[in-house]
Amino acid sequence: MIIGLLIVLAYLLGSIPSGLIIGKAFYNKDIREHGSGNLGGTNTFRVLGKKAGFAVTISDILKGTLACLLPLIVTSLWGIEININPLIFGVFAVIGHMYPIFAGFKGGKAVATSAGILLGHEPLLFIIILAVFFLALYISKYVSLSSMIAGICGFIYTLILWDDKLLMVIMALLTIFVIYRHRANIKRIMNKTEPKISWL
Repeated sequence: MIIGLLIVLAYLLGSIPSGLIIGKAFYNKDIREHGSGNLGGTNTFRVLGKKAGFAVTISDILKGTLACLLPLIVTSLWGIEININPLIFGVFAVIGHMYPIFAGFKGGKAVATSAGILLGHEPLLFIIILAVFFLALYISKYVSLSSMIAGICGFIYTLILWDDKLLMVIMALLTIFVIYRHRANIKRIMNKTEPKISWL
């Protein structure tokens, strides 16, 4: 029963539409009506600027981190042992982020919340993926491409160095999520119509 409740809670955490909330509360804008129409950090940067973009990105990361920490929180507060790998709850937060019940099931592209899972469960892997992301971004200037490269490199890293089969599976799943959610971006990159960043 408690596990089912935590899964639902993780999904609801992921469903919190940070971009929509910040856009409407502080800028009187629905970012779904601007730019790419996406609720994630990248579109927020483009539509609302750096402050809002960073706020949304950090919020989306923390959704994944908090979902991963739910078993620890429950154990600390009520002494109930949750014998399920916390990565599972993180995955449900990512699903909530992609298909949020609070925003018509049209959400972000899984990048920041997936990173948040790693921050909560494998901080070293989070740092490595973050470094790969910024290196790829510096070279390519494409946020979408850099996100996919970071996910792929993270999976390869777990495959080579981690003796954790579940982490490998979760990394593979998260990478598939990220690539799938960037289908339109892949087409634009191939057609050379994908927007590039100018600040790095």
